[in-house]
Amino acid sequence: MSNIASNKAKCRIVVDAMGGDFAPRNAVIGAIEALNVNNDFELLFVGKKDDIQKVISENNLTFDENNIIHTSQVIEMGDTPTQAIKTKTDSSIVVGARLVKDKKADAFVSAGNTGAMMAASTLIMGRIPGVGRPTIGTFMPNESGITTIFDVGASVDSKPSHLFEYAVMGSIFVKEIYHIDNPKVGLLSVGEEDSKGNETTLSAFQLLKKSQLNFVGNIEGRDVLKGSVHVVVCDGFVGNILLKFGEGVLSILKHLFREYASQGLFNKLKVLLVKGTLKEILKKFDYQEYGGVPLLGVNGISIIGHGSSSPKAIKNMVLRAKEMYDRELVLKIENSIKNYSSIL
Repeated sequence: MSNIASNKAKCRIVVDAMGGDFAPRNAVIGAIEALNVNNDFELLFVGKKDDIQKVISENNLTFDENNIIHTSQVIEMGDTPTQAIKTKTDSSIVVGARLVKDKKADAFVSAGNTGAMMAASTLIMGRIPGVGRPTIGTFMPNESGITTIFDVGASVDSKPSHLFEYAVMGSIFVKEIYHIDNPKVGLLSVGEEDSKGNETTLSAFQLLKKSQLNFVGNIEGRDVLKGSVHVVVCDGFVGNILLKFGEGVLSILKHLFREYASQGLFNKLKVLLVKGTLKEILKKFDYQEYGGVPLLGVNGISIIGHGSSSPKAIKNMVLRAKEMYDRELVLKIENSIKNYSSIL
């Protein structure tokens, strides 16, 4: 175990067993797989206890039933987020967030309703002091590694100060999780020139320029996959479109390979010859490899997964939550935001 975590209490990670299209099976199996990989944390499940125990029994898994917290309600994917957390107070998402709020857990992981998870994390856990808006980030492969993008949908119509906060929090995340000292930050705009952009990005540019961040200036869309920067900052409206476009890249690539192979035996043989290589390359676009996305700026660790998350994705979400705890991300974000309060 790293020196960072050696003097702290054992991390407690609560997993929403009812979250996702294949709940509770994938959530339970994936979380227990994470515990088998790294048992240096305490795992808690929230959800319908009988359903959770059934998955454990059917898959010959071992888990302490005392760490299963029964909840009687489930926030469905189609529920309105803010309404759901008000009316379904005994749901797995609300109870999970409350456990972190009450310091009975350190991290919350869910592949359930994304909006409800963000709302519960923000309204129940609360924001880190000084943070105007939390931000949700995602990962995209680039020519040299991984690009992180903040924000990709936590909120829209961001103010310049919010974009600045995304840059601060994103930089800390990349430094601590990917071990990149002084990560490069770029502001997504319609041109690289300092004068390009709308009123919000122009004002955010000036804030970022005055900071101690490694701000390289404006970047364009093509720079995201090129790897010109480690952290891309943008409004959630733009970021979410970018995220959904990126998700479509893997689908179209797979379709093109299948279509090429279907055009004849010779084409099929050529595809088969490079199948292993293609699989390794396309793995970089697979969300399961990264698990879920972090919601930064809330007063606790919150990891949000894709609704169709596999056990592998859930496992990686839990392990990412553990890593964020070990690296003390919440405390480091709080201290950094406090240091920049004078220019906001």
